[in-house]
Amino acid sequence: MKSNKKILIIDDDNFLLDMYSLKFSKYDFSVTAAAGPDVALETLRSGLLPDVILLDIVMPVMDGFELMEKMKEENLATDAIKIVLSNRGQPSDIARGEALGASGYIVKASSTPSEVIEKVQSIINEKNKTKNGL
Repeated sequence: MKSNKKILIIDDDNFLLDMYSLKFSKYDFSVTAAAGPDVALETLRSGLLPDVILLDIVMPVMDGFELMEKMKEENLATDAIKIVLSNRGQPSDIARGEALGASGYIVKASSTPSEVIEKVQSIINEKNKTKNGL
């Protein structure tokens, strides 16, 4: 399962950010890491057009939902596949993520890093099928 997709990973936990950056780069993703929503917004405003955005929900200053709202308001990365990666897995959180345009919702605590990559790949494949009318 190789990819040459651009992924923006947004998390305020540097350990997780580094680990997921390394994991995704091993699968030929071009990785941009943002240590929090403010860095992510600056990166997107400066012109980054990722294919996939993987973002945490629980972050200081602005949570992942607020970040998704801001991205929508500013028309940032409108074509990116947005996937939530969070320890919060309540149905209300999942529904809110979907309402804000998330194509997937992965609960960190119940997924190994390899499973996260597999889930991201399958969401990308699903979106591509839909986009190509298959």
